[in-house]
Amino acid sequence: MKKIMIIDDELNITDVLERFLSRQGLYTINTFSNSQYAFEEISKTNYDLVLTDIMMPLLNGMDILSHIKKISPNTKVILMTAYSSEKKVAQSELLDADGYLEKPFQSLKEVESTINTILNK
Repeated sequence: MKKIMIIDDELNITDVLERFLSRQGLYTINTFSNSQYAFEEISKTNYDLVLTDIMMPLLNGMDILSHIKKISPNTKVILMTAYSSEKKVAQSELLDADGYLEKPFQSLKEVESTINTILNK
């Protein structure tokens, strides 16, 4: 089973994604609403994929992405944001994000497709 971490300070996002992805039976899911705790967990545990919000208190998604790419370069990272801009997309590409999702999601199928594409690269 693939290990996925979901980081978002909006509990409804982590809950919906965890329920949806768990039903597929393909993933072990860990969720965090506190980016600092997630940062510490990433330092101890290898994940196949991390989905992280960009705008969060304490550490933002760009900080998380940069940390992951330093300590676990094979971990795939999808950035999520409700505040999309060309600057954020360009910055995520510069930091080597593997994917980008805008919130609210158009559908959970969009999320599933993005995850499958990235995990099967």
